[in-house]
Amino acid sequence: MTAISNTPPAPPAPPAHAAHAAPPTYTIGSRVRITQQIPFHKHPTAATLEGVILRMGQQKTGSWFAHARDNKLWLDRIELRKDDGEIVVVNLDQFTVVEPIGGASTDLRAQNRS
Repeated sequence: MTAISNTPPAPPAPPAHAAHAAPPTYTIGSRVRITQQIPFHKHPTAATLEGVILRMGQQKTGSWFAHARDNKLWLDRIELRKDDGEIVVVNLDQFTVVEPIGGASTDLRAQNRS
C-alpha cells in the first residue's frame, strides 16, 4: 500500500537562462535601442528605434480589467526622445528587447534642475 502525502508538489524550477538573467541596466537618461517583433501574416517583422529614456514604468490604460489596481489594465512603457527630437512611447511586451547602447546620453536630472 502506498502512503498518500498531503504536501503540495514543489513548484517547477525556473528555466536555466532565468537564473543567470541580469536585471535591466538602463535608467532615465540612458541611451537605448528598442527592438519589437510585430506579427504579420506568416512571418514576423521587427521595428527598431534608438533614443534617450525620458520616463519608464507602468501606466494604466482605459481598458477595464477586474481585480487589477484601479480595475484598469496596466502596461509597461518607456518614453524615448529620438535623435530628431520626436517623443515616442513604447509599450513593452515579452517580445520586446531593450539594449543599453553607448554614445552621448543626456543627464535629464541636471536639465530639470536648471
